[in-house]
Amino acid sequence: MAANGWSKTWTFYEGDWHEGNIGIVGPRTHALWLASSVFDGARAFEGVTPDLDLHCERINNSAPKLSLKPLTTKETWLGLVADGMKRFDKDTPLYIRPMYWAEHGATLTGVSPDPESTRWCLCLYETPMPPETAGLSITLSPFRRPTIECMPVDAKAGCLYPNNGRALVEANARGFDNCLLSDMLGNVAELATANIFFAKDGVVYTPAANGTFLSGITRHRTIKLMRDAGVTVVEGSFRYSDFEAADEVFSTGNYSKLMPIVRIDDRSLQPGPFYRKARKLYWDFAHS
Repeated sequence: MAANGWSKTWTFYEGDWHEGNIGIVGPRTHALWLASSVFDGARAFEGVTPDLDLHCERINNSAPKLSLKPLTTKETWLGLVADGMKRFDKDTPLYIRPMYWAEHGATLTGVSPDPESTRWCLCLYETPMPPETAGLSITLSPFRRPTIECMPVDAKAGCLYPNNGRALVEANARGFDNCLLSDMLGNVAELATANIFFAKDGVVYTPAANGTFLSGITRHRTIKLMRDAGVTVVEGSFRYSDFEAADEVFSTGNYSKLMPIVRIDDRSLQPGPFYRKARKLYWDFAHS
């Protein structure tokens, strides 16, 4: 850990690489005080960067949904990631975070972002992958996922995360690592930080992408890999009681990829055969 509290960090900004978490966003920046930012999160681990192209495409698709201009091509993002990775030791586990944000407001009040003031950067930083044996304890959050009418849930937008953050704070205070959030109808949508799956009687289930949460790239990949391997995966509407009664539960997400749930409320679980199969399928795909 560096003396300033940051792990080794390199940020590409305005044509050059800068070491450290440099002050590229100031107090007048629209994104800092009015949340006009989008990002994506890809992973480098064990020398691989699975689905990096899809993450680069997704941030460019997210930008216009917050009135930002996607100024950087997918090819440029990919080239910069390759360049940035050279600044770290080989096979260092990294989080790869491209970002767009607005610098200025577009109106007299400054509330809406000015697309012409879009700026961007790419940040890579060291962060370890959780071990395969790690697991999460979860509960049901009293907070819920928003709908498209009130939040940009169709984008990977920074403004969505404070709601997930307060859900995590509440769950952590009750002794849980993470929590499930329901949609406004009471159907489980996702974890506060990842998509969610459960297995029951030989079938894998996951909440259908109903527009209240971002259907992740790792989620899509996992569903395809499992179906191609002959596993029945059902996307539908599920209540918290379905997860409470599950044979096993696991999550998918860019930061941790696949993780087992080892406790739901007071009930202990073990990493199950479908989690292990999904993880092996994903690791084989990532290294292929």
